[in-house]
Amino acid sequence: MMGCLGLGKQPTQPAPPVENGESLSIDVQICNSPRIRLSDGRFLAYTERVEDIPSVIRSSGYGESDPNPKRSLKSEASDIEELADKLQLGSKFYVLGVSLGCYPSGVASNEYRTGIALVVPYINYKWPSLPNDLTKDDYRKGLSRWTVLVARYTPGLLHWWLTQKLFPSSTVLDRNPTFFSRKDLEVLKNTPGYQLLSQNKIRNRSVFDSLRRDFIVAFGKWDFDPLDLSDPYPQNESTVHIWQGHEDKVVPFQLQRHVSGKLPWIRYHEVPDGGHLLVYDSVVCEAILRSLLLGEDLPMYRPNRPTSAYFFILDIVVN
Repeated sequence: MMGCLGLGKQPTQPAPPVENGESLSIDVQICNSPRIRLSDGRFLAYTERVEDIPSVIRSSGYGESDPNPKRSLKSEASDIEELADKLQLGSKFYVLGVSLGCYPSGVASNEYRTGIALVVPYINYKWPSLPNDLTKDDYRKGLSRWTVLVARYTPGLLHWWLTQKLFPSSTVLDRNPTFFSRKDLEVLKNTPGYQLLSQNKIRNRSVFDSLRRDFIVAFGKWDFDPLDLSDPYPQNESTVHIWQGHEDKVVPFQLQRHVSGKLPWIRYHEVPDGGHLLVYDSVVCEAILRSLLLGEDLPMYRPNRPTSAYFFILDIVVN
């Protein structure tokens, strides 16, 4: 999931962009959401709200944009830029990416001048600079590799496996405590709007195909190592934030701490009892937005990193 926050002077209803004398911008409610037409002819669905962000997150949809068979990291960033231009978000806008939605958001921060918050961003185990001692025993590493292979070469089999009801293992994406913390399970119980990974949603082939393509690009081989990136805002014109739950069972906090340690220009925040669905906590969500827009840094979300202990041995020789 990804969202853009526009600031500055902008009309209440964006003026339709014009190309070659034709208005191409708004495709009125062909699906459940308004859509814009991109320069390559695809339609991109979006939701526009002037209310509080948590309610937008709870009601956001998925799978209503046209597929991009040539999807790549670069194309995702270009889509963000074109969406912002056609919706006239202004000269400066902020991007908030959640989980798998962080890979286009992260690339956008490197390509364009936007403030960005990466909430529980996934880790691609193919990044070459990830230390082996942090990943060698992580079962997620093998699981992601296997899932990419199946998603790429046998999508029909994967779709059947995730939607069939013969075996209980198909609920791995739904309410499995292996992947969801106690707080996450509370979200799944109390937030009816969160149904993205349910069997009913996955059964929709367009949703499944969107998730499958996201997964292949996100966990595939990248042409750069994110841990080698330089600060995209050297003049402090904006900031990049990572928000992580200490109890996240999908993305381990140890890897996020390593990433933030390698990239000291990132502002790292850790929610002590937060899981992978921490953005659905209205208190945490407000803190995320205030840190991104106002620069607030609440002490309760600073990680308790272990301090190194140094021992000095004094060798006394007695004559």
